[in-house]
Amino acid sequence: MVKITGVSFTENGKIYYFSPGKNSEKYEKGMGVIVETARGLEFAKIVLPHGEVAEERIVPPLRPVVRIASQRDLETVKRNAERKPDAMRQAQEKIEKHKLDMKLIDCDFAFDGAKVVFYYSSPARVDFRELVKDLSALFKMRIELRQIGIRDEIKMIGGIGACGRECCCSACLPDLKKVTIKMAKTQNLSLNPSKISGLCGRLMCCLAYENDYYAEAGKHIPKVGTEVGTPDGRGTVVNVNMLKMEARVKIEDKKKDIVAYHDYPVDKIKFRCPRAEENDAEAESKEKGKEKIKEK
Repeated sequence: MVKITGVSFTENGKIYYFSPGKNSEKYEKGMGVIVETARGLEFAKIVLPHGEVAEERIVPPLRPVVRIASQRDLETVKRNAERKPDAMRQAQEKIEKHKLDMKLIDCDFAFDGAKVVFYYSSPARVDFRELVKDLSALFKMRIELRQIGIRDEIKMIGGIGACGRECCCSACLPDLKKVTIKMAKTQNLSLNPSKISGLCGRLMCCLAYENDYYAEAGKHIPKVGTEVGTPDGRGTVVNVNMLKMEARVKIEDKKKDIVAYHDYPVDKIKFRCPRAEENDAEAESKEKGKEKIKEK
């Protein structure tokens, strides 16, 4: 195990591991520190003051936390933040001057003031060589233009989701995780894009939150359309509630020409669950594949 300190360079951003350094006993969550990165010295905030991780999770070299941020360091960070609005305005003017098809999202001044990074999105590749020349002459420092995707754009600028709360990506998710349409199907959600898409137009991050529960519950509940046995006779499943673990069953009495609908707990009905069988068969197939590889 390796001793580490976890820091983040942005609010709710990805956590990076650094060697604790000499003053690790003084570290507190939210404290500003100066760390050594491949780009030079950078300002970050402590997210995990003390911790240990397996050595294989470390991407070498493990760079150190240089020092706790001083009042002078904090003033430098504040000054860089105050420069952003004016820098964004000037950069946007240059973009419009060159008539470039790009949307300026954000900018970030390096801690030492030697470089400024502009983040932008664009549907196609942009030739910004002339733009870089103008910006270099304007700011008298190294310019970097970095293209980002639509999900990263929303993470940076934030917004209010369909639930009425701040977007998860900008509020509480350090990393953008993979979300698939299979997750929506597993949770029996409507596949209408407007219902399951976030502000970025991609599948909502929150689809992944309960996916594991629904995937496990699906192994123990019948599919819609399955014929099952109930205390009131045989019927057909017309709806399932995976949170309550209940199934709504349609029971027909052809002699009396009566159709009734009843909700039953899963443990009160009899059925063969194809999902569980399919899952077991898939697991068995994978296990056999591993054994064959070992034999080779």
